Amino acid sequence: MVSIIQFRKIALSLPEVVELPHFEKTSFRVNKKIFATLAEQDYKACLSLSEIDQDVFSTLGRHAIYPVPNKWGKHGWTFVDLNEVGERILKDALVTAYCKVAPERLAAKIDRDD
Repeated sequence: MVSIIQFRKIALSLPEVVELPHFEKTSFRVNKKIFATLAEQDYKACLSLSEIDQDVFSTLGRHAIYPVPNKWGKHGWTFVDLNEVGERILKDALVTAYCKVAPERLAAKIDRDD
């Protein structure tokens, strides 16, 4: 289980991330691009992953991480149930989503082994 506070702390620890409203959710952006949204009331996040990364993370926790069940899911958007996922897997998934949309100069700053 990952708390809303933990999620926010991990997301905002990444270089140049800003938190902004996005409809009824909160978005986390780098270089004006959304890599994650947070629906606090549902205790659920949505991450922008590649289709391959989506498949890998989904196998780690089928009940915790799964494709959005519509066309967005076919483009890599992936739900993460914060009640079901551990902090280590969430951090890895958030970093993966961040690196997908971040400029190379920022993605290069991330220590993937941390």
